[in-house]
Amino acid sequence: MHILFAGGGTAGHINPALAVAQYVAKQHPDAKISYIGKKGGMEERLVADARFDFYGIDVAGFQRKLTVKNIGRNISAVQKAITSSSRSKKLLKQLAPDVVVGTGGYVSGPVLRQAAKLGIKTAIHEQNAFPGVTTKMLVPLVDTVMLAMAEAKPRLKLKKAPVITGNPVREEFSALSKQSAKSEMNLANMPVVLSAGGSLGAAPINNAVLDLITAKWQDNNIIFLHATGKSGYNEFVKELKSRGVDVNAPNLIIKDYINNMGQCMAAADLVIARAGAITLSELSVCGKPSILIPSPYVAENHQFHNAMSLKRAGAAEVIEEKDLNGQKLIEVVEDIIHNTAKLEQMGSNARANAIPDACKRIYDEIIKLYKGK
Repeated sequence: MHILFAGGGTAGHINPALAVAQYVAKQHPDAKISYIGKKGGMEERLVADARFDFYGIDVAGFQRKLTVKNIGRNISAVQKAITSSSRSKKLLKQLAPDVVVGTGGYVSGPVLRQAAKLGIKTAIHEQNAFPGVTTKMLVPLVDTVMLAMAEAKPRLKLKKAPVITGNPVREEFSALSKQSAKSEMNLANMPVVLSAGGSLGAAPINNAVLDLITAKWQDNNIIFLHATGKSGYNEFVKELKSRGVDVNAPNLIIKDYINNMGQCMAAADLVIARAGAITLSELSVCGKPSILIPSPYVAENHQFHNAMSLKRAGAAEVIEEKDLNGQKLIEVVEDIIHNTAKLEQMGSNARANAIPDACKRIYDEIIKLYKGK
């Protein structure tokens, strides 16, 4: 059995593919698993780390905002679309996979289109509540459409019913209880607020969290665990010190990046975060109440639609970035963090929204295609 994955551009497209690939490998140790992604893209490194075969194509996305610079980029993207299509066809003939699975991003477009033309069984998995352009283009061509969220269904022109699978989440997010995680991290027995704006950080979130910590750190009844992002750490700490905050206080943990996010999320009582699809799935699997601040800089504003799916479930509060400031964040945190009943209800609602067996559901669909080829 040979399963080929295609997807890239962001971790939100790559990690689901790798999680499923690892699940397939566990079930079928002798299966061949390959990955086609953008040459030089993030996926090349991540796939290598996961020890799967990687094949690169030179492809670029189209810029929606028309500027002189972007017109030039789009002309280049058209040229790359032609060459990447040819390269994809050549690779597919060479590799002869049984099933090709796309997880989104423009890199999956030429691969799945060519696979469908060659008569290879195909599937696509959409992680977001608001499907991306590539998914919309590929849906009429593929054999199986898998959706992480039912909200995406009315936004697609489907030939047949999709399969709701959820998003794959790494095992570390369901491995620890709250008390076990707090114990392992040597955290005091008080509520933990975990906040982060993504690996690169987000200045609006950092600024609001600065005000939150400044206002609340001396109360000594909340532990603040905040990731500033790689580029914002020094400035964040310097600003805290200028405000008279003791950055070495036992209830403050400030990092540039969190490597043990599964453990930290397990320990948290409330999470402040962006609303990427995988983050929301992790929150749901962990059963965590959250304050979501969707990034307004993503395609189709899809993080807002993701966030609203958890808000409607009663698992999250949503603050749009245009409305975000320190005072607003303080008010929303105060309304939740010491309200045990509200925390428990939001956490229960989050867990009820989870699909913990997403990898198995996607695997089952792949096997159906493999057996029916």
